[in-house]
Amino acid sequence: MFGFRPEGRRVRGIDPIVQITPYLMPMRCDAQVFLDYDVEYEPLMRYIAQKSREGAKITFMELVVASYVRAVSQVPEINRFIMNKQFYNRKELTVSYTILMDTEDGSIKENAVKIFFDPTDTIFDVSARMKQAVAANRKEETAGFALKLASFVMKIPLLPNLVVGLVKLLDRYGLCPKALLDALPFHTSMYITNNASIGLMRVYHHIYNFGNTSVFFGMGIPKRYNTVDAKGNVIRKCQLPIGITVDERVCGGATYAKFFAVMKQCLCHPELLEKAPEKVYFNQGVEYHSPKPEGVFQPPVKEEATVSV
Repeated sequence: MFGFRPEGRRVRGIDPIVQITPYLMPMRCDAQVFLDYDVEYEPLMRYIAQKSREGAKITFMELVVASYVRAVSQVPEINRFIMNKQFYNRKELTVSYTILMDTEDGSIKENAVKIFFDPTDTIFDVSARMKQAVAANRKEETAGFALKLASFVMKIPLLPNLVVGLVKLLDRYGLCPKALLDALPFHTSMYITNNASIGLMRVYHHIYNFGNTSVFFGMGIPKRYNTVDAKGNVIRKCQLPIGITVDERVCGGATYAKFFAVMKQCLCHPELLEKAPEKVYFNQGVEYHSPKPEGVFQPPVKEEATVSV
C-alpha cells in the first residue's frame, strides 16, 4: 500500500506515455506479446557433455534459467511488474515452474516450485538451487504450501471463490503477507515450463492475471532442419525452440531486445555462465541478494600452459 509491497517498490519518474498503458490495458492478458526464440542446440549439447565428463550434471532447462538470471543482472528493467495499474521494481529474482511428483500408484500429479536466485549466480549455482528445489518438492509428503492450500480449499463448497477473492483483494493493495507471496508460484519474475521433458512442442503460454509475473517461457522438443552453408552445401542442424510471452507494458521493445541479446550470447557461449558477471545492475531503490546454495559443483582448475623462452 502507498507504493510499498513486500516484493516490490513503486517505480517513479516513468514517461507518461508508458505510465498510462496499464489504464489502456488493465490486465496482463490484454498486454501479452508472443515471441519465437530458437536456441542453437549443438553448443548447449557439447557443453552439457563436457560438464558431464567433469562430473557436473547440467540440463537444458538449467542453462535457459541461468541465462535468464544473467540477463536480468545486466538489464534489470525486465524484473518489474504491474499491480493495480502501478509499476513496481521487484525486490527479488525468482523463477517458478511445475514439476511432476513421484506417486506410488503412478498417477500424474503436479507441484509448483519457486526458487530465489542471486544476480551473481553462475550456472553451477543455478543448477544446485534447481536440483535442491526439485528434490525437496517431488514427494507427496513434501508438497508445497500452494498445493496444500489448493487441496484444502477445494474440499469445501464456496471456499475456493472466497479464498481466491480475498487473496486477490489483499494483493491488489499490497496487503498480502510476505510469507504467502513467497509460497505462491504466480508471484515471480519468470515462469517456465519444460514441455520437452514430456515430449511436447513449445507453447506460447498465457501470463496469469492472478499474481504478477511478467514473463513466461515455454520450452519444446528439439527440432531438426536442413539449411545451406556459405559454400552451398546442405547441412543438418538442430534447434531448441522456446515460446516466450511477455507483458509489453513493463518496458519498451528496445529494452526487451537488449535483454534477449544477453540471453542469446550466454546460450551460444554457455561457458560465460561459469563466472559471475563483472558488474550487476539493479533498478533504482532495490537491491536483492540470496545466500549461495550448498553443494555447488567446483569445476577443475585448468593449468595454464607455460612457454619456455
